[in-house]
Amino acid sequence: MQFREAILQVNGKIYELKPNRANTFEEIYVDFQFEPDVSGLLGRYVIFLHPKQDVTIEKLELRFHLPLPAGARFLANGFQSCSETRQVQVTDAIPGIKNFARKRHEWEGDTRISGIPRGKGRLHSWTYTYIKKDTALDHGLFAGSLNEHTGFTLFLYDQASGSFTVRKDLDGLALQHSFPALDVWMADGTEQKVYDDWCKAAEITATNAPASLGWTSKNLLPQQVTAAAMQENMEGFAQWRSTAAPQWPAFFLIEDGWQSNLGDWLTAGSSFPNGMGALAAGAKNKGLSPGLWLAPFLAAPQAEILRRNPEWVLKDKNGQAIKAGWNPRWGGWYYALNFYQEGVKEYLSGVFHRMLDQWGFELLKLDGLYAVSLAPPPGKTRGGVMWEAMMFLRQLVGHKQMLACGVPLGAALGVADYCRVSSDVSNQWVNPVSGFLQHRERSGALASLRSLISRWPMQGRMFQHAPDLFTLSPGGKHLSLTQQQTVLLFHALLGKMLYTSDVVWQYSELQQAELDEALWVLGSRVGEVKELQPEVWRVLFDREGQSWAAFGNLSLKPVTLGLPGGTVLELDPGESIVLKW
Repeated sequence: MQFREAILQVNGKIYELKPNRANTFEEIYVDFQFEPDVSGLLGRYVIFLHPKQDVTIEKLELRFHLPLPAGARFLANGFQSCSETRQVQVTDAIPGIKNFARKRHEWEGDTRISGIPRGKGRLHSWTYTYIKKDTALDHGLFAGSLNEHTGFTLFLYDQASGSFTVRKDLDGLALQHSFPALDVWMADGTEQKVYDDWCKAAEITATNAPASLGWTSKNLLPQQVTAAAMQENMEGFAQWRSTAAPQWPAFFLIEDGWQSNLGDWLTAGSSFPNGMGALAAGAKNKGLSPGLWLAPFLAAPQAEILRRNPEWVLKDKNGQAIKAGWNPRWGGWYYALNFYQEGVKEYLSGVFHRMLDQWGFELLKLDGLYAVSLAPPPGKTRGGVMWEAMMFLRQLVGHKQMLACGVPLGAALGVADYCRVSSDVSNQWVNPVSGFLQHRERSGALASLRSLISRWPMQGRMFQHAPDLFTLSPGGKHLSLTQQQTVLLFHALLGKMLYTSDVVWQYSELQQAELDEALWVLGSRVGEVKELQPEVWRVLFDREGQSWAAFGNLSLKPVTLGLPGGTVLELDPGESIVLKW
């Protein structure tokens, strides 16, 4: 890879920046430093902006020459934690959502962010990427941001021109003071090595949150989320756990449906006439950690907080309220809150105080977090807003545990205890409607597993992975039992939070045996995750001092694999198996 140029566009003027030299212009002084590694080709690029007057930043990019063969792979990390992430060939495309579906889903990902090239051989990745020129080799080129606090970093590759671009998401930033604009680190090495070194360079300390097992009300219908149902499920799960899995820390998570309205978090809905504190206390008495779901930056139009405070709604540059998405469970359209509007932080501080200190919950699942950054105010970027919001939430949660969902990963590194790194499984292998719409935040087991597998090196380094639910229930589900077992195995191997809405205390002997096998691998040390054939994966892991290999066929056709010693392994579609290695 060869450095070509660095470009800064400010106040309508374009300047070329030179590393390790004085870059003085009429409106701004730029401190651009390059610290090479031992090869002299890769290393760390740091850019500070020092405006001499009020300026508007329109573009900041580093451009490199990086010709790659057609079979090379590029890790495309999605915009937020539920956005599809996978290794793609450099000749592939990352399609945008179809126009007729944009209205309901365009705010969830990067569809509305301008200037992202799309089409065959035009790829992009947020915060970090890993590029393998030859998939047979065990090393590749890693590029990752060391500073997402001031703005997100976008890595782009154009296969036709062989150009690799590092772009800072600063477009339209009104700047009046010195600003640490860009800090990017690049290295060549194995996945384990480069992720370890990235954490060290970024000074990220991972959480020590334990591997855990839990029950959640997520898959229940809204009318099923009642105080009586929660009490019944809590008792069943606690009794089952005391005999079937007493060695694992366990939680009981009450999800969407407990609140009176999306955004009204201080009081429970009518299905919880005695409030939430008794349920939290009951869970703790049974040895479970009580958890509660909320979307702190979202509100339905009928919410009491918006009726009283209509100015809290986040608005676009034209002063129009932003519809952050559509969900029939919440009555249709919902809005984002303006994090910087007077009264919003005070309200959320009161909400967290009530949930954690008064009601006694120990885990908060914070959802839809990306929404806070949809329309940054002047002088701030999307990444800057997201980081400030995450630090605010971390302060509110304190020593309790945070499960972050729908969050751009750059703002969750070293902040969240647990983080969703994939979309919903939703008990179907492929979601045909969302797939047709090219919705990158779509549900479905295949899309969910792709993201979980692709983001596996972040496990334990940046946060603990919290995949979506597993199920082993055959009734009325679209996943075959074989596919359910594969989802469960990969969740246990590559995640640290294993949870379900199943009535596990009524499992058959066969279902319990399947879950016991998954619990046996939960918490194992993963050494390598490798794609042997398209959609066919091998995970090497250590358990109790012994080496094992898990094989998973995520494709829709049978595969045959040759193993060491001449053994032949045949896997049906969706099938997985664990072998001594």
